[in-house]
Amino acid sequence: MLYQLLFKLIFTRFDPEWIHHFVVRAIRIGSWLGITKLGAVKPNETSRVEAFGLTFNGPFGLAAGFDKNAVAVRPLGNLGFSHIEIGTVTALAQSGNEKPRLFRLTADRALINRMGFNNQGAEAVASRLGELRAKYGQKLPIIGVNIGKSKVTAVENAAADYRTSARLLAPFADYLAVNVSSPNTPGLRSLQEVTALRPILSAVMEESLGLPVLVKIAPDLADADIIAVADLALELGLAGVIATNTTISRDGLATDSAKVASMGAGGLSGAPLKDRALAVLDLLRAHLGDRLAIVSVGGIETVAEARQRLEHGATLVQGYTGFIYEGPLWARRLNRGLKN
Repeated sequence: MLYQLLFKLIFTRFDPEWIHHFVVRAIRIGSWLGITKLGAVKPNETSRVEAFGLTFNGPFGLAAGFDKNAVAVRPLGNLGFSHIEIGTVTALAQSGNEKPRLFRLTADRALINRMGFNNQGAEAVASRLGELRAKYGQKLPIIGVNIGKSKVTAVENAAADYRTSARLLAPFADYLAVNVSSPNTPGLRSLQEVTALRPILSAVMEESLGLPVLVKIAPDLADADIIAVADLALELGLAGVIATNTTISRDGLATDSAKVASMGAGGLSGAPLKDRALAVLDLLRAHLGDRLAIVSVGGIETVAEARQRLEHGATLVQGYTGFIYEGPLWARRLNRGLKN
């Protein structure tokens, strides 16, 4: 309740991206003071999840986008997330799109972002992850590294770009996630077409050092295209599919349409994605059976919603936007609720 009051009275008065950086700093300070350790979920036999050769302390983790540069991995793990997917990281450092580029739709419990993969680049992030591994070792949560195409790299050279990121980051990751589904990098979503996706996934697999590799898809793909990506993942021996990224749809929003239009382009995340994310999960599980892991993302806010995804066949679940609206105890609440 305290967080909800702070969010309504204070956070909503400031630019969302500024608040994001403020919260990340607060989480890091809280970790240094030992406060965030109160959120950690202790594993037991009923809460552990075995997925693509890894043991997760719970099924619920943090989706990519919150910690792009791996600056708060351990503090976020202490808040109760079973795994942290950092990134999206690109081969080349880039500042992202012009500001403002992050918007709240509080009536919809949603966000619109067009960040544009702002990050410090694969070399810098790999160095930071290496330092974390050396300092904390097994005390870290499971770390997924989400990689994407550098904006300046031409689409026809995408495979080489992804290869560079995978080569630099694989030594310090627990798994790699190939992001070809953000709407905020020109031409990126065209890489979900199988003929374009095959060389990218093959390049990442070759540099993965045997780590699990997953591909992250958009909710806006036609069902036939989702099946085609799933079949390619099977053919190439990927560990799984992350479904789904943000959507370019603006259908069914409670926020005034003129206000939404004024925010401009970008990916919509949060509660409005619930139905489509569940539908994509059902489609994938029906087609794949138990041959690949599925990480379900999109609109999860409550224990009941996370449990529903697991009951529909998700191997793991992730969230991000709910963290913004629910606050620092959210992950602990979900993983403890799922354990019970």
